[in-house]
Amino acid sequence: MTASLTDIAKRAGVSVKTVSGALHGGSARMSVETRQRVKEIAEELGYVTNLAARSMRQGWMPLIGVVADDLITSPFATEIIRGLDGAARASDMAVFAMTLSGRRDVASVLEEVRRFRPRAIAYAAMYHKTVSLPEEFADTVGVMINCREANDRVTSLVPDEVGAAQEITSYLIDAGRRNIVFINLPGLLAGELREAGFRRAMTDAGLDSTCTRVLPAVRRAVYSDRAPSLVLSHVTELMRGPNPPDAILCGNDRVAMEVYAALRRVGAQIPDDVAVASFDNQVDIASRLDPPLTTMALPHRAMGRQAADILLAGDAARGEVRKLSFQLVERASV
Repeated sequence: MTASLTDIAKRAGVSVKTVSGALHGGSARMSVETRQRVKEIAEELGYVTNLAARSMRQGWMPLIGVVADDLITSPFATEIIRGLDGAARASDMAVFAMTLSGRRDVASVLEEVRRFRPRAIAYAAMYHKTVSLPEEFADTVGVMINCREANDRVTSLVPDEVGAAQEITSYLIDAGRRNIVFINLPGLLAGELREAGFRRAMTDAGLDSTCTRVLPAVRRAVYSDRAPSLVLSHVTELMRGPNPPDAILCGNDRVAMEVYAALRRVGAQIPDDVAVASFDNQVDIASRLDPPLTTMALPHRAMGRQAADILLAGDAARGEVRKLSFQLVERASV
């Protein structure tokens, strides 16, 4: 005879609701020790979840669905998914993703995700941006990851771009750099916010506008890896001009890689002549540059973990925007 939730509850001395929460990711609050004890007793009694019956009874499967807005093509996708999946597995849930790209609109992808009857749905973006959800689906999405809902109808987890830019700029200033140029990402929300943080840090340090130069990394209005680069021409002009910088802050690690090459072409040494710092901590780039690159690591894994907690607990204030801090990764470029 198959053990039931009631059998497990009697053996563990807890309520059936607590057992369901421990085994199925329910909303019951409990200690880690209680959750582990319930799982051990369930295994001892040979309890097997009947997913089909459970889906009929509860109206959902033990799944978290993710609408991935070009996320799978991002080098940081694994960090968001790892954080989300790790927290979900602790509640015996699984994560699946469906990609939103090309001709597929948000409504059709959300409808497809709902067919699997997941416990909850998240929307995750490849880069920090604002997303307009169809009004009829605003209540369907439980959390936005790495993006913000345009009308603030959904709890959103976003990186603190302004704070990160302030921190890395102050780090350069504390290292004795005063003439800092920011080669930024035009047309992106992250670039706009990082520029605000950069300017704020420079102003707070009492550095005037001649020390606060912001230049676009590409020729197009919106940054992309494929857009024609302006980095070499910028660096060449800056270093041969009358007021060469002693530090260059880069919009991301790919731009920093170009800055390294450009500085070498004009004979400048890093960090002796020019310090270089960046954002993202794309490890394959940042750790392999010579010298290794000082950069601000995006909080992608933390966003994934918090997203799972919000979706499973369901106690976040709807429309709340949580800004997660970057982490400064100090290497030898400053």
